[in-house]
Amino acid sequence: MVQLLKVIFIATIVLLIIALTAWGTLALWFRAPGQDTLRIILASAFALLGLTTMAAQFGRRPARSIAVFAFAFTAIVIWWSSIQPPNEGHWAADVARQVTGVIDGDIMTLNNVREFEWHSENDATENWTTRTYDLSQVQSTDLFMSYWDGPNIAHFILSFGFEGGEYLAWSIEVRRQVGGGFSPIADFFKENTMVIVASEEQDVVGVRSNIRGEDVRIFRVVTAPELRRHLIEELVNNSNALSEQPRFFNSLTSNCATTVVGMLRDIDVDIPFDWRLVVNGYLPDLIYDRGALDTRLPMSELRERGKIKSRAQAVGLNNGYSDAIRIGVPDPNT
Repeated sequence: MVQLLKVIFIATIVLLIIALTAWGTLALWFRAPGQDTLRIILASAFALLGLTTMAAQFGRRPARSIAVFAFAFTAIVIWWSSIQPPNEGHWAADVARQVTGVIDGDIMTLNNVREFEWHSENDATENWTTRTYDLSQVQSTDLFMSYWDGPNIAHFILSFGFEGGEYLAWSIEVRRQVGGGFSPIADFFKENTMVIVASEEQDVVGVRSNIRGEDVRIFRVVTAPELRRHLIEELVNNSNALSEQPRFFNSLTSNCATTVVGMLRDIDVDIPFDWRLVVNGYLPDLIYDRGALDTRLPMSELRERGKIKSRAQAVGLNNGYSDAIRIGVPDPNT
């Protein structure tokens, strides 16, 4: 029994060292200061230290190796905690500005609303505007899921419809530097900050459906008027806070979907943990199970009817875009 407990203890220590070594090595690989050569040297050195520490657990003096490893890992953690998100950068044009807003009674005024005219993925006519909306006229909430790499992961966009047929879409995105891109692995390691974009649908949704050719689907959500308003207010509050204090985007804990879920919890919407919050391509299924989509139809049919790509490309990126992409999509609020 003693021998078995010893084996279990050593195995636990080794597994812990493996996990800490993997994290520390990747943190140094992605974020260590200096040129690529220095990053490679630092990451390789820590990986080698982890390997020797694991091997030492089967020797005579494992405690000494653990002490050295713990000292090195603590130094990495202290360095890691010192990395703060930048407020300034050479940002890509489409994420160069953070929307901010003021709400006075029912009137919401937003600065830096994005209204780009997209010609290709790397070419757009830039336009940032100030827009005013009457929150007493919010009539609908729609969820867009843009599947860019299979069915498991999607980008999440919320859009609110107003009387008169106007739509305002909100998208939480990676704030890339010029020439930079999105990497789910790198964004676990403080690679990019977060930006909240408020935009016309033919911009922030259209660039995905018409320009990038992604599989974009719309789901019309059951929401009470007070919930729509509270959620918009939370988006404005978070946008204002982000303009003052930037945050890192994290592929798992602080992304397009989890940030909105956090806002909903802040306004007392009960959302228990569910695996579909992580594998967010299935988030519409979670919403369906909670009765917030049109349950008169099976989920498979809602997914099929929600495909907007062909309708979007047929109408083009003009003022008829929002009406065209909703043709045939059931509205549970009617």
